[in-house]
Amino acid sequence: MAKRVVLAYSGGLDTSVAVRWLREERDLEVIALAADVGQGGDFVALRQRALAAGAVDAFVVDCVDEFAEDYVAPALKANALYEGRYPLVSSLSRPIIVRHLVDTARAHGADAVAHGCTGKGNDQVRFEVSTRALAPDLEVLAPIRDWDLNREQAVEYARRYEIPITVTKESLYSIDENLWGKAIECGVLEDPWHAPPEDVFTMTVPTATEPVELTVSFREGVPVALDGRPLRLAALIAELNRVVGSYGWGRIDMVENRRVGIKSREVYECPAALALVMAHQDLESITLERDLAHEKIRLEPRYAELVYDGLWFSPLKGALDAFVDHSQRFVTGEVRLRCEPRRCTVVGRRSDVSLYDYGLATYDAADRFRHQDAEGFVRLWGQSVQTWAARQERRDEVVESPVDDPRR
Repeated sequence: MAKRVVLAYSGGLDTSVAVRWLREERDLEVIALAADVGQGGDFVALRQRALAAGAVDAFVVDCVDEFAEDYVAPALKANALYEGRYPLVSSLSRPIIVRHLVDTARAHGADAVAHGCTGKGNDQVRFEVSTRALAPDLEVLAPIRDWDLNREQAVEYARRYEIPITVTKESLYSIDENLWGKAIECGVLEDPWHAPPEDVFTMTVPTATEPVELTVSFREGVPVALDGRPLRLAALIAELNRVVGSYGWGRIDMVENRRVGIKSREVYECPAALALVMAHQDLESITLERDLAHEKIRLEPRYAELVYDGLWFSPLKGALDAFVDHSQRFVTGEVRLRCEPRRCTVVGRRSDVSLYDYGLATYDAADRFRHQDAEGFVRLWGQSVQTWAARQERRDEVVESPVDDPRR
């Protein structure tokens, strides 16, 4: 039976209640661990909230650069969009949190880790599968799932034990935010017919009116500079969130398929993520060879599914990373983005190793393409279909067998 547990602590309603519940109901010493993955906020107050809830100690780990370079960058190189739309905002932060949970458990002699996820969410899968991949000996506790609290009951529980929280019964949004974006659910958003109220948005409030162009520089698939200024990836993402978001662009409103088998209406804000994936895909259009590009496009949804499903630390994910890294050797160059109210588009791309050849593509006097080669190529390419059409595709006539039917 566990005696000390390290809880993944966000400072929100569920994890604050979880601290007290683990102490009161399981008689456990609780160490709260908060990971700074770019969500912002007052971490001094967050630590004090964990202690007020009953934690024996509380830590905040600065993971912003690690998150950007070791988790966001691989996903960006893979153009990872779950169901073609969602850039894995919450999904990407879970494996790094688990890694630090496990490290803290080892350092402080804990024999268990815990999370504040419900039984119907995706995050329980991500926390628990990742923990078992990194530390199969640690027990994993899920107090909110075990007690089956709804959000109204959790609010009452926090008030009973005088746990300082910001959520109220009247404002029951569940929000998860990090460097890569913001996820919003619950409340009126649970009705997929109901338009998201403007007050749920903070990263994409439209304030800018004059169009602007931004140049993003990539090296081997990773953004390294903005408008010629070299920046660490975390700083570059933060700047793009600020600029692109100010044009009111970067929102997603979707009903997605959760791993646990239910559909869920989710609202996201991720201006930098969507802009960078768009720019990266565009740069790949001139730097990846045709078959490599097509195969990578085929594998990208599978990569996104693995991350979404909590399999960051898995053999297949590692194998796909090797493929993606190899594909990015020449994805180096610049992409120009144009931002205007409610829009962000690619308007230019260039690379010193571009496979775009003007002499082959142009129709003007500089054309170097050997047009006479096309006739034989096209004939051979269509030979199989031509043979099929001549021998078998005779829809309006009956073809009698040359061999007598013995049944006659």
